Amino acid sequence: MLPDRLRALRLRAELYAAMRAFFAERGVLEVETPILSAAGNSDPNIESFVTRFSGHVAAGAAQRWLRTSPEFALKRLLADGLGDCYELGRVFRDGEAGRTHNPEFTMLEWYRVGIDHRALASEVQELVELAMALVGRSVVRRTICYRDWFRAALGLDPFLASERELQQALGDVRIEGGGLRRDDWLDLLVTHQLQPRLEADVALVVHDFPASQCALARVIERDGMRVAERFECYLGGRELANGYHELNDAREQRRRFEADLAVRRARGQAEVAMDLRLIAALPQLPDCAGVALGIERLLQAMLGADDLGDVLAYAFANA
Repeated sequence: MLPDRLRALRLRAELYAAMRAFFAERGVLEVETPILSAAGNSDPNIESFVTRFSGHVAAGAAQRWLRTSPEFALKRLLADGLGDCYELGRVFRDGEAGRTHNPEFTMLEWYRVGIDHRALASEVQELVELAMALVGRSVVRRTICYRDWFRAALGLDPFLASERELQQALGDVRIEGGGLRRDDWLDLLVTHQLQPRLEADVALVVHDFPASQCALARVIERDGMRVAERFECYLGGRELANGYHELNDAREQRRRFEADLAVRRARGQAEVAMDLRLIAALPQLPDCAGVALGIERLLQAMLGADDLGDVLAYAFANA
């Protein structure tokens, strides 16, 4: 085995041990939830792997989706009264494989009861500091709201700028714009203009996104604008984590799922089954915040690796 790959495998094991100790100190319980589900992820930007169960029909729905995250199951546990919890495990997303993506990867997802997204974002930065210390590196913490991030770096207001102004801010980046919506242009500015400018050892939390990018987060009014109580954490140019002050309004969650499914139909994407069990559980979901962190991306940052395959035992092409 090549020395670099052996180092990555050993560092992964060390990181897992450190993470488990981190959560044990805080009384956050490790759990395991199903990898196969009778419901899928409705997000139009995420594609799921689908398989079929060949056993007796009494066992449940034959068509099953491999989870793209443990989020729905963990929220059901929270609604059942479990309390603070986390899961460290494999998730699956179809469609991309190469230097920056692997269809099978490891996600750390955790939930804290009684706090909001800003408090949880600080805990994410603590965990990133702990991880980087394992390789003898320190991290500077910074926090900024989404709107100020765009204003400071690009001189435009992401809430008020026209789509034309967003396109112009891409500069020399050439994008085929057919079918792109406002949020797509904002995402392109993040990936092509903002992320590349981030400093290597700065753990940057960006919070309070446009309401149109709420996903499963609560939406509030702030400074005359509707914002999603959501954050992302970046280390250098890599997005490591995405978190929310979690929505617990079942009617609103159903509306968002239905809107996602409508977009999928319009794009000709595969239909997925809506998670009705999650919707039924949401009225019992306590006030909480949750976050998902990509382990391979964190390992890449720790090792200074450009290729995701460098931190895996075997990448998709060799699996």
